[in-house]
Amino acid sequence: MRRLVVGITGATGVAYAVRLLSVLKDRDDVETHLIISSAGILNLQHELDITRQDLLDMADHAYSVKDVGATIASGAFATHGMVIVPCSMRTLAAVAHGLSDNLITRAADVTLKERRRLVMVVRETPFNLAHLRNMTAVTEMGGVIFPPLPAFYQRPESIEDMVNHTVARILDLVDIKVEGASWEGL
Repeated sequence: MRRLVVGITGATGVAYAVRLLSVLKDRDDVETHLIISSAGILNLQHELDITRQDLLDMADHAYSVKDVGATIASGAFATHGMVIVPCSMRTLAAVAHGLSDNLITRAADVTLKERRRLVMVVRETPFNLAHLRNMTAVTEMGGVIFPPLPAFYQRPESIEDMVNHTVARILDLVDIKVEGASWEGL
């Protein structure tokens, strides 16, 4: 059983997180551990008309963002990695500077210190210099910065197609294989 921590912040793009959790819900080889910020809950309601409880029901385990003493805040709790999707620039900055001020940023810090895979699906454009420097810092620490850019070579016919492909690529980065992550060529 692989444990995957999923953090959801207040950046736009919560559809990626919902799809990721729905893909993993029916798998018996992955156990999800969910943390959602209060701004993430607002976006969930605004962007998708989904309630907090609907989202919590998609995860195997859920934690309060304020619970910095949760098991996932310890390196002794072995995980396969962590995905922050979507990832706000505030969360990126906190991780880049080691500010473990909530459970999302603490779990990310633990993921990096334990040399586990951290994928941050950053949502903000255009990037300013602070964003770029924070992305560089996280990359130098071993994290992966993944802006969710659509892949048009897949010839998507809908937003759902683009979300599905992005989620497949995100999961591929944490070595969880799902259909649709790779390009088969011409």
